[in-house]
Amino acid sequence: MSETTPAPAPASKSTLEGSVPAIASPAERNAALDLAFDYRGDVSIETADGKVFEGYVFDRRSNVPEPFVRMIPRDSDDRVSIKYADITRLVFTGKDTAAGRSWETWLKKYAEKRAKGEHASIESEPLDA
Repeated sequence: MSETTPAPAPASKSTLEGSVPAIASPAERNAALDLAFDYRGDVSIETADGKVFEGYVFDRRSNVPEPFVRMIPRDSDDRVSIKYADITRLVFTGKDTAAGRSWETWLKKYAEKRAKGEHASIESEPLDA
């Protein structure tokens, strides 16, 4: 798949890392930005004027006359607002720090350790693991 060809949107949030959702229509763009808001990693957003912003999407306002998304750029503490209408490409570029870390996954691992007689702690695992 080429760099300019959008990949199909993934079926689940746990597989977003590295994906490039289609944003050809307003509905696709809205859905992709909702996923970006829920994503616990960095995304890259390219705008019609050629600018690329990479960072963490912490807010989006889709129910206003000119919808926009707000992001904390990767190398800055500043906040950037980007209008939905200006967005031409979105890529889930950063590591999804929440992937595989649901309550159900934790509970399953805990139960497996206990069943094997291994030490099972309620302490969280490091994010870099």
